[in-house]
Amino acid sequence: MLWIPIDRSLDIPLNRQIYQKLREKILSGDLQSGERLPSTRELSSALAVSRNVILEAYDQLLAEGFLDSRRGAGTFVAKETFLQQHKDPSAFLTLNSIEKSIKEDHIINFRSGIPALDLFPRKAWSKLSHRIWNDIAPSNFGYDIPEGRLELRQALSRYLQRTRGVDCHPEQIVITSGATQALTLVAKLLLSPNDIALIEDPITDDIQSIFKASGSTLYPIPVDECGMRTSLLPEGTRPKFIFVTPSHQFPIGGTLPIQRRIQLINYARKNDCYLVEDDYDSEFRYEGSPVSSLQGLDPAHVLYIGSFSKILSPALRIGYLILPIHLIEKCRKLKWFSDLHTPSFDQLILAQFITEGYLERHIAKMKKFYKNQRDYLIHCLTTTFSTNIHILGFSTGLHLIAELNDVQFSQELLKKIEQFGVKVYPVEDHSIEKGKHHHRIILGYGHLTKEDIEKGVFKLHQALYSTNST
Repeated sequence: MLWIPIDRSLDIPLNRQIYQKLREKILSGDLQSGERLPSTRELSSALAVSRNVILEAYDQLLAEGFLDSRRGAGTFVAKETFLQQHKDPSAFLTLNSIEKSIKEDHIINFRSGIPALDLFPRKAWSKLSHRIWNDIAPSNFGYDIPEGRLELRQALSRYLQRTRGVDCHPEQIVITSGATQALTLVAKLLLSPNDIALIEDPITDDIQSIFKASGSTLYPIPVDECGMRTSLLPEGTRPKFIFVTPSHQFPIGGTLPIQRRIQLINYARKNDCYLVEDDYDSEFRYEGSPVSSLQGLDPAHVLYIGSFSKILSPALRIGYLILPIHLIEKCRKLKWFSDLHTPSFDQLILAQFITEGYLERHIAKMKKFYKNQRDYLIHCLTTTFSTNIHILGFSTGLHLIAELNDVQFSQELLKKIEQFGVKVYPVEDHSIEKGKHHHRIILGYGHLTKEDIEKGVFKLHQALYSTNST
C-alpha cells in the first residue's frame, strides 16, 4: 500500500498535503508512468482520512495532468510526468549563511547609508496614513499613472526648489521605487551597448553595475577631497553622460566647488551630453547651509536623482528622477514597462508629510542627532588612533572616511577585524582603477549607538595593532 506521511498539526489542509506528496512522488519517478494508484477507498482507509479528502487530492492531480482515470480500471500515473530533479544543497547553505549574517547582532557594523531606523516618525506617519485611508476615494484603489501621484510631484517640486535650488515643474518629475530604479531608468534612457559614460572614481559598486549592464563602457574620472577632478575630463570622447555626486561625493565625501560645476556644465554643453546628479544625502550637512543643486544651474542638461531612503527609511522605496523636458515622455513609458507605477498610498502619505511640514521638522531633528553621532565618532577615532589617522568627508551625510597610511586593508585584514567583532568597508571595493585607496575605510554611523561607536573604534584599533589573534 502506498504510504503518504501527513501532519494534522500543520495549517496545510490534509487534501493539499496528500496532493503535494503524490505530485512529488510522480515528478521524482517514485511513482512511474502507467503505475496504478490505490482506490480512493483503499487510500482513505490506510491514511485514516475521509474519502472526500482523497477524492479532492486525486481530482487536483487529474486536472493538472498527473493522473489518468480509466473507467472500470482505476487511476494511473500519466505518461511523461517524470522530471529529473536538480536540487543544489549549496543554495540552501548560501541562504543559511545570509540569514546567519543578518542575525549576527554581536558584530558592530559600520555600514554606510543606514539611517537611525528607531527614530522614524511613526506617530506623524501613522496619523497621516489613518486619515488618508479613511478619506480616500474608491477610484484611488485602481491602477495609477507611471510618473507618480500629482500630489507628491507638486509637493516635491516646491520642497526641492526651496531647499535645494532645484528648478523644475511637477511634470518633469517621475516618482520611482527608490534611487536604484531611477538609476536603472537613466541607463535605459541614455545608454546603448558600446556607449561611454564618464563616472566618478571611486563610486558605489552598485551604480557601476547598473550602468555596465547596458553594455556601455565606464570612463573613470578620479576624485579628490573636493569631488570630481574636472580638469581631467577627456577631450574627443563624446560620452552620453557624466555621473556625479556633487553635494557629497560617495564615498570620499567632497563637495564640488562652483568652479568645477561650471566646468562640468560647459563640458556637457560642448559635447552635447547630460550630467546625472545623484543627491543621495545632502540634507544632512553639518558645516554651513546645504549646498544648492547642480541641476539649478542648467536644468536642460542635468538629470537629478533623489530618494527618501536616508531621510526617512529605505523600506519606503520612494525616490524620484527629475528630467529635462524632452526626456519626460520616454522616461514615463520606460517606468510603465518597468512596474506600471510606484505604490500610490505611500505616495499620498508622503505628499502630506511634506506639505504639512513634517519632513523639514524631521530633517532638522535628525541633523542634530547625526551631527552628535558624527562628532562622537570623530572624538573616538582621534582619541584612539591619535596622529595615525586622517579623517575625510565628515561635513555631510551618514558616513566619513578614515585614512590610516600605515595600514593596507586587505581581505585578510578585513576578516581579522570581523573576528574582533567589527565590520568595516574599504574604499577600494568601490574603485574602478584599483590600488589607490587601500589605506581608507568607510565608517557609517547613523544607525549606531554611542556605545557601539566607542566599542567599535576600540575593537578596530585592537584588530589593527594587536599582535595576538582572537
